[in-house]
Amino acid sequence: MYTKFDFGHEHENRIVYIREVSVDELPEDVRDQAEGAEVLYAVHSADGERLALVKERSLAFILARQNDFAPVTAH
Repeated sequence: MYTKFDFGHEHENRIVYIREVSVDELPEDVRDQAEGAEVLYAVHSADGERLALVKERSLAFILARQNDFAPVTAH
């Protein structure tokens, strides 16, 4: 959860998807880092790759915008 990811700028598609993820669905090593949270928010690339996990929905949108992505909500 605290691993840095190189978002890069070589991708044409700048849309990322923000979705709620139950901590129970995540691998054990990630659950251990969730610090008691029941839900995290994932930032996914257009091809479905999980780029980041954060504790707050607003933070997911901020993170995406700070890296020049256009975030949208996915259900």
